[in-house]
Amino acid sequence: MGQGQRQCTRGLVREGTGQGFPTDTVEALWELVWMGLVTNDTLHPLRTYTGAGESRRERRPSPARFRSRRSSPRTSEGRWSLVETVAATPASVTGWGAATAQQLLTRYGIVTRETVSSEAIAGGFSAVYQVLRAMEDAGRIRRGYFVAGLGGAQFAMPAALDLLRSNREPAETPQAVVLAATDPANPYGTLLKWPDASSTGGAESTPADVGRGATRTVGALVVLVDGLAAGYLRRGERDLLLALPESEPGRSRVAQALARALIQLALARPEGQRGMFLETINGVRAGLHPAARWFVAEGFAVGADGLQYRAPRMTA
Repeated sequence: MGQGQRQCTRGLVREGTGQGFPTDTVEALWELVWMGLVTNDTLHPLRTYTGAGESRRERRPSPARFRSRRSSPRTSEGRWSLVETVAATPASVTGWGAATAQQLLTRYGIVTRETVSSEAIAGGFSAVYQVLRAMEDAGRIRRGYFVAGLGGAQFAMPAALDLLRSNREPAETPQAVVLAATDPANPYGTLLKWPDASSTGGAESTPADVGRGATRTVGALVVLVDGLAAGYLRRGERDLLLALPESEPGRSRVAQALARALIQLALARPEGQRGMFLETINGVRAGLHPAARWFVAEGFAVGADGLQYRAPRMTA
């Protein structure tokens, strides 16, 4: 954004405080936010802003609810202030490499060539490799082959290794987590390859045309079960890709945990939106897919068009 546009944006803010429309003021504030010049003391405006793409049906207010007298948009909540700027001093190459290596270790715990590539760091792995080796020689980190399938040069913090070893054997109860496909906590699509979803695994499964495979797409969700990307919900949450273990009992164990995670996702929504409908599983009509039995056992019902979960109504 050029200097003239910046002055225009600030002019909108000034006008909005006296004679401009509230919407113009808020738009100008958010332009300044993306420029790094203005911040807020709460995350509520950001959450509201990112949820602005909801459909009109979802935003339709109930007639019985109290009508707010709010005169400004919800994305303007909180207190706005200028970001304090500090004069930056140019960092040396060594200092930059040390700071970058420390940041990667703090963020990931274990740093590999794939980790650096996913961050698109200038200079690649070689830019931090010498720093990591020096930290290893000083006894601050360890080097080894800790994660199978990744590069051989792996550097880890001692605390991260202890945590990794504690999760070597799966817990008795499967641990399922639902994340946005673009979430930095999702390692698939960056550090790890997406599992093959051409079939659910097992003898009775037949490969199907799943179309485009899993990608880190906005609006898509991934279900991790004990670290495995067992399920991938495309945007719209109607098409599910399954990638289950080949053998039992792990296959049934993961599938049931995935079905329960989807039910918990449906139950966490606001009243009137609680529920889920799966149209296809791996490109096959959901109700006809061999994996449907696990979903039915957890509470889904087979319909003419797919699998549906109807959440019970909440009582006052």
